[in-house]
Amino acid sequence: MLRIWFGSEDLERVRVARRPHALWETVLSLQTLRTRQRTPLTGWRDAALARLATPRATAALRTLHPLVPLRGYFPDFLTPAADDLDGGIAAVLGTPRRRVAAELELLGRGRTGDEDGALPPAGRRLAPVGDALAHYHDAAVAPYMPRMRALIDADRAVRARALLDGGVEGLLKTLRPAVRWRRPVLETDYPVDQELALNGRGLLLVPSVFCERTPVSLLDPNLPPTLVYPIDDSGPAETPAGDGLAALVGSTRGEVLRRLGEAAATTSELARVLDISTASASQHASVLRRSGLVVSRRAGNAVIHRITPLGAALLRGGGHPPAG
Repeated sequence: MLRIWFGSEDLERVRVARRPHALWETVLSLQTLRTRQRTPLTGWRDAALARLATPRATAALRTLHPLVPLRGYFPDFLTPAADDLDGGIAAVLGTPRRRVAAELELLGRGRTGDEDGALPPAGRRLAPVGDALAHYHDAAVAPYMPRMRALIDADRAVRARALLDGGVEGLLKTLRPAVRWRRPVLETDYPVDQELALNGRGLLLVPSVFCERTPVSLLDPNLPPTLVYPIDDSGPAETPAGDGLAALVGSTRGEVLRRLGEAAATTSELARVLDISTASASQHASVLRRSGLVVSRRAGNAVIHRITPLGAALLRGGGHPPAG
């Protein structure tokens, strides 16, 4: 059980990460790839394995597997606070050697003997690890980043609505069933007993596509308090790329419609989560609007797009929109 102790100041300093955390998703996806747990990304494992079938990728996995066991503890220095890949890898490479040695020793004590490969010597530079993280991320995670952004934006919308309706405590209650809010303690299922006192530092909640079942936190209580939690994927299953929807409206336009099926969005938000230009996002939304699949309304300087019942029916694969 992990128990996170809040003070009044901590409730004022709860944040939800704005985008996928590059290194948390990279490290957690390494475990998911090997444990064969389900992910919200349809077809991800087979596609990732195909992209990793190169000598360079094999070398990257050989470097990373000893550091990231199938389950349980992996070194905190692999998931620094920086949420972008370049900043995160720079932080990994800048980890003090004393801290690297301590965390590798802790990792070594927990090894059961069936892990792949030997741990790197504590005094060795981390450049090979940084290169391996970058190569693995580019092959297995980066191609799915637009879809991951859309999923995490949808999760943030759920948390934002709970915050508006019930305050921070209402937001924390939406993390059930794995996480339970019992003021002043946030409890979550965990493989070991661990206590974390926030002491006025607040808590960063990081929604994750590759987090499996139970949330994950850093072991060192002196690091920025972070709780990585699995996004709720209990809704309709994701439709694979190249399906009938993509054939009907095109792959990018299909992604626009899927994104609006999860939450309303402005033109600039669509452009950001799908990695397309604002002009392109506006054009795709306009075509969908003329087809009756999307409705758009101006709010100040922004235009907000929402899916229509006909658009929702198309996403579900049904022939008719729901009554009303």
